[in-house]
Amino acid sequence: MTRWLTEAVPRGRVAAFRTVIYLFVAADLVIFTPWVRTRVSVPGDLYQPLLIGRLLPLPTPTATLVAVIFWSLLALALLAATGRAPRLLGWAVCALYLEWMIIAMSYGKVDHDRFGLLVALAVLPTAGRARHGDATRTEAGGWALRVTQIAVICTYFLAAFAKLRFGGLDWLTGSVLARAIIRRGTDLADLIAQVPYLLIVAQFGIVAFELLSPVVFFLPPRWRHAMVGFFYSFHVVTIATITISFAPHLAAMTSFLPLERVRPLVWARRLIGHGTPAPTSADVDTLPDQDPVGVSADPAPLGDQAPVVGRPAGP
Repeated sequence: MTRWLTEAVPRGRVAAFRTVIYLFVAADLVIFTPWVRTRVSVPGDLYQPLLIGRLLPLPTPTATLVAVIFWSLLALALLAATGRAPRLLGWAVCALYLEWMIIAMSYGKVDHDRFGLLVALAVLPTAGRARHGDATRTEAGGWALRVTQIAVICTYFLAAFAKLRFGGLDWLTGSVLARAIIRRGTDLADLIAQVPYLLIVAQFGIVAFELLSPVVFFLPPRWRHAMVGFFYSFHVVTIATITISFAPHLAAMTSFLPLERVRPLVWARRLIGHGTPAPTSADVDTLPDQDPVGVSADPAPLGDQAPVVGRPAGP
């Protein structure tokens, strides 16, 4: 189990994941949760902080406090996305974003799609330095990605548990999706709703897929990527039908992907004709899973960490 939790991954993957997460935090502030800044207009006695906010304790939000958090977090997230000072900037972004979420969720509604993102922010500072395109492997980075993956899957599994705990079997056979379509459905959802019993079948399918989501850890890399692709397609359908976005969860779910293969700056340089440099140990985007000389004599599964069962890959 320890070797599975710390299965080494290319440093380039960690660097790419770090950039994705911190850029998402910056985007989240200005696109998905700018409404948090309006909380200061709500009477202070309506602020009922989450348990962590009561234990610390944290102050009641004011206009000054929220503005300082917003601008500081925006600047630090953009700096952290460059990979500089990963521990200092990482811990600062983690602390500020946690406070941002406590403010957002302390007025009566808690979104479960933030769990994986918060875990990613908490573990990324422990991964150390990583450079885009670096094919050398790191166990610290592998642990950070694995813990994030576990948080992502727990989001699905515990969501199914909550449905059955609070809704019982009536959640499966009731009108949950029908009510969601009435409240915020699209034209596509209206067409789907006209098919007899399709919404009931969909409710059974949602719970089944959430309960079975941990299977992803037991699959070989190719099938694991296919299952993660199914996860993404599920959220595409969710957005297209009932306009519910799980953007933070989707950002955290990139921890399953071989992100070291995505090299937009290298592709841009090649596109504009600046030449194609010979691949080096610091710039290998076509062979991300080839171990550097002297690191390991054992082949690793293509493009991903090893499954939970069987002999783990890496050094």
